[in-house]
Amino acid sequence: MKQLFLGIIASCIFSAASAQIKVSDKAVISLPTLQPCDKCKDQIEFFIGKTEGVSSVKVDLKRKTATVTWLTDRTNKEYIKTAIANLGFAADDIEAEEYAYKRLPACCKIPPAAPKPAGSKN
Repeated sequence: MKQLFLGIIASCIFSAASAQIKVSDKAVISLPTLQPCDKCKDQIEFFIGKTEGVSSVKVDLKRKTATVTWLTDRTNKEYIKTAIANLGFAADDIEAEEYAYKRLPACCKIPPAAPKPAGSKN
């Protein structure tokens, strides 16, 4: 009887422990409009890091990418990409939200193309 009781308790503890396992996923998201600016990097890491379910965010300015880890029962990659676009940055195939892009500091915006000199044939 004592062994049966201990066996039931052990199985309950094991069941409770396995129910607590959180499944996470990780992805590298391309940020084609990201400029080499610490303000841009800090803004993405701060706000995406505060998104529900996101465990970690690491922005690489040289590669123009963000490596994001999240809990799959709380969010998904598409939601994270949309959140980045809502900050004013393009994320993979999602364009930056225009109003948010206009509100970015000048250093975070794509520099305008330099005008061609007069007389050039291209």
